[in-house]
Amino acid sequence: MKRRAGEREKRMKKKKLLEELGKDRLPYMTPVDADFHQLWKSRYSKLIFRKSDTVPEELHQMVQEAFLTLREHDCFFQDLVRIKGKDFVTPVSRILIGNPGYTYKYLNTRLFTVPWPTVGYDIKYCSPQIHDVCKALIRLNDYLHIEAVKALQNLVETKEINDTTVIDGEQNFATSLAEKESISKDESSCCVQADNYISLKNRTSYNMTLLNYMDPLQMLYLKQEPYFGMGDMAVSWHHDENLVERSTVAVYSYSCEGSAMAESDEEILKGRDPAVWHVGLKVAWDIETPGLAMPLHQGDCYLMLDDLNMTHQHCVLAGFSPRFSSTHRVADCSRGTLEYIFGQCELALQNLQTDLDSMALSLKSLETAVIKQVEEIHNEVEFEWLRQFWFQGKRYLKCTDWWLKPIAKLEEFWRKMEIM
Repeated sequence: MKRRAGEREKRMKKKKLLEELGKDRLPYMTPVDADFHQLWKSRYSKLIFRKSDTVPEELHQMVQEAFLTLREHDCFFQDLVRIKGKDFVTPVSRILIGNPGYTYKYLNTRLFTVPWPTVGYDIKYCSPQIHDVCKALIRLNDYLHIEAVKALQNLVETKEINDTTVIDGEQNFATSLAEKESISKDESSCCVQADNYISLKNRTSYNMTLLNYMDPLQMLYLKQEPYFGMGDMAVSWHHDENLVERSTVAVYSYSCEGSAMAESDEEILKGRDPAVWHVGLKVAWDIETPGLAMPLHQGDCYLMLDDLNMTHQHCVLAGFSPRFSSTHRVADCSRGTLEYIFGQCELALQNLQTDLDSMALSLKSLETAVIKQVEEIHNEVEFEWLRQFWFQGKRYLKCTDWWLKPIAKLEEFWRKMEIM
């Protein structure tokens, strides 16, 4: 109910924004614009960019080989999602890799992790190549975690130096983005506390990565960006869902540049080369602040720090070449792990007792509240887990059969609740 109310509010805000715009388009900037870095510094400073040449070459090679391996094994899947009460197939194909027993839910669809190598877990992969893929992605995960902690520490130090700008060494904001990366302090108050290192670490301890793949030239239609006229969108404007509050999102981007690319018949958009992938950012529901379009090349990374995912929205603007990305996140798994759902099942089954003589099953309590709780858990197991797994989660059997045993255990719990 709360979610539906939130969706209605978003639709109303979008409708009002488009009505205010009419046929006009809001301004946006790219690195070729003179005021780009000042805009980034003042309104988007919690977006941190890392050019590919700052990332270890060995890591690039491992991760990019992992992407290609997943594509060769047909391990990217389009999801069936629900938006505004209607079902859609996503234009982007995805796979979720992360902690064993974790899931991630977006747009009413639950994804199940292909578990990456984890101490204490016996994970059998369908091939050595898939094992290497998961190993490469946890290496990338560890690297991005360290980078995010450093970036948040810089944000803290920036606040302590009287709100002055902190930039790697002696960077001038007029310097070309092609040569340097930018780290700066937002004009708004910084919400990161200097003495809370544990909080910084927890908000950057990524428990999964959602991998994306799309070849724009294979798409019959891509939605046009509606507010700024930025062109084709691979992913519409959004906040990332179901994340730990104020946690950092880290993205590694790999576009297959150099592959055959179609000629553009479109008029070149001011500042934005339509052949190049970009991440777009805007202040949520704001028509005063210009948008930002950041070009993404092979191996570039970016971080969305602190509350940026809450106060701003982002989209992905399609280029011409196929593109992979690995989006690392601290998912809010309070209701999305096997540990959680097994605990719920055990709670429900506490109301079931077995007669030692006849072995007949009966309920300990017939109180309305107890019966209602059991039925809610019963429905949660069926509709949030079993149906979701057998409808879409079983696709991951191409990578591993790890989920089959816990799903079988959940089915057994469900059968016991059926007779209750």
